[in-house]
Amino acid sequence: MTRSSFAHGSRDGLRSTADLGACIERFIDHLAHERRASPHTVTAYLRDLEGFCRFAAERLERPPRLGDVDRSLLRAHLSKLAESRGATTLGRKLASLRTFFRYLEQNGVTRDNPAAALASPKIRRKLPRVLDAETAAEVMEAPRTRSDGAESARDAALLELLYGSGLRVSELVGLDLEHLALESGEVRVLGKGNKERIVPLGSKACAALRAYLTVRAELRAKRTAPDARALFLSRRGRRLGVRWVQKLVRRYGALGAGRPDLHPHALRHSCATHLLEGGADLRVIQELLGHSSLSTTERYTHVSLDRLFAVYDRAHPLARASRRRLPAR
Repeated sequence: MTRSSFAHGSRDGLRSTADLGACIERFIDHLAHERRASPHTVTAYLRDLEGFCRFAAERLERPPRLGDVDRSLLRAHLSKLAESRGATTLGRKLASLRTFFRYLEQNGVTRDNPAAALASPKIRRKLPRVLDAETAAEVMEAPRTRSDGAESARDAALLELLYGSGLRVSELVGLDLEHLALESGEVRVLGKGNKERIVPLGSKACAALRAYLTVRAELRAKRTAPDARALFLSRRGRRLGVRWVQKLVRRYGALGAGRPDLHPHALRHSCATHLLEGGADLRVIQELLGHSSLSTTERYTHVSLDRLFAVYDRAHPLARASRRRLPAR
């Protein structure tokens, strides 16, 4: 959406009289068609902004206008949400409001961003849960203990991609056959924000994928109109979905490592942590995982240090005594 989309009336007049709901619709249209944000992102923004619009309408007892929005109204909205939502949710909803009003400000609709001065809730950032290398290997071997042919071969291949290449589960289920280049040992991945990257495949991942591709036709044959392009197919010949992969990972987490709570993202975290422990450069890991910010990748340095201290405490004869004398980290 360009400035011309809002070019009617004076800036102050528009600021006070523009319908808030109409402005939200224009912003969502901008996200979907100009910024080409993912459907999930568009839906999340729409849900957050519509929630604020409903709150404002109830508080004002009429359809809200842009001029009704100030810091006190935004604070009241967040305060109401805080009664039932956590800090992470509040932070995301505040970020949605900031982005929305920044868009209006950049397009000359408002002179300022009423959400900009609001303090974000303090969020205690959780360190990612990771498997040790031995446990990860047990999970990778779990599908091979089954004897259901194509499905066990498929499951072994998708686990190797999640752990071996650190793919997001959404990236995994979006893979098509043409994205694979087994001869060169790489796969083309479409990540967040429709950003494409090339990810290397390990030797075990390549071997598992080759084994799966030889029997993939058995899954296609179970339906008359299967998804011919999808790499990973269900037993009915359809593209696997995110929830189905999550169920598979939990099954093999329980079967291979006694971890029925295992999540696909834990395999991605484990991949990054094990690469870092093996001496990989942080920038290389950032590129591999498709992180837009290095600060996201830097979480794994803290994980590695914590694991180092844990191993030291278990293994060194003087660790416990010396740890009591050291100041708290």
